[in-house]
Amino acid sequence: MRAALERSWYGQGRGWMLLRPLAALFAGVVWIRRRLYRLGWLRSEAVGVPVLVVGNITVGGSGKTPLTLALIEKLQQRGLRVGVVSRGYRGQAEAYPLDVGPESDAREVGDEPLMMALQSGARVVVDPRRPRGARRLVGLGVDVVIADDGLQHYALRRDAEIAVTDARRGLGNGALLPAGPLREPRSRLDTVDLSLVHGADADFWLVPGAAMSIDGQGRSRELAQFVGMPVHAIAGIGDPHRFFDMLRGLGLDVIEHPMPDHYRYRAQDLDFTDDWPLLMTGKDAVKCRGFANTARCWQVPVRVAFSAGCDARIDALLDRLLGTCRAA
Repeated sequence: MRAALERSWYGQGRGWMLLRPLAALFAGVVWIRRRLYRLGWLRSEAVGVPVLVVGNITVGGSGKTPLTLALIEKLQQRGLRVGVVSRGYRGQAEAYPLDVGPESDAREVGDEPLMMALQSGARVVVDPRRPRGARRLVGLGVDVVIADDGLQHYALRRDAEIAVTDARRGLGNGALLPAGPLREPRSRLDTVDLSLVHGADADFWLVPGAAMSIDGQGRSRELAQFVGMPVHAIAGIGDPHRFFDMLRGLGLDVIEHPMPDHYRYRAQDLDFTDDWPLLMTGKDAVKCRGFANTARCWQVPVRVAFSAGCDARIDALLDRLLGTCRAA
């Protein structure tokens, strides 16, 4: 059902038109909620340090998490202690706020928070109540908080916002949920500090690195070494075909295994009858590291590359964010 709906959102069929009455209702709820925050009837909480929100107005993947990791690195290079607050989507912890560390279980904290903690060294806290999670980070001594996927979470007061749109999928049919992929009207992009597009020849894009063994032993293998043989590729991300296309662009012979976003893997999901290598995203690897056959399973790390103009705009935003908050 979800797959059919998404195909309709992105140009395959007109079934979404039947859902326009529900989309109109959703639009009303969105408008009322924002209005209540603007009037102060619903309260946005400040936490005492600069807060940068990274998010999007569409459901599904747009490149937010790699961008967040790049922003963490930029801030760390300035000598700042960075914290990330996330709701921990699909995590099932018994109590919040919950600190995320190398030994955390993705089933409790969520896959993306665990991946960010492992790759960045930043403090990461998950909490469905973002202000409470951000206050926990402040208590841990961070200088700046990044709210991952927090564009619609107005309870946390923010000092700057970055919205990300995927170049390949765009805004789909431009309709609000459930008739389309939009969480908020497209006009919301006009209100953020930076509206960035992720994709080739856009504001930023992803560059793959050498494949890494998922057992944490540090074994690596250049992706060129996988050319000339079939490889299984698993991706449980918002747009799995983005991962598959990236590998094919490097000359790999890819056997695709798309999974739903945030899919919870079982050992049998990786049990193929052949011995071909298995490549997966970092987001998948944190959920498979406990049971995967490490001899054949590799994660493909990516880093963000910025266009010159985008890099300058981000640095200017960070200068303004940190300078304004220090002055206050």
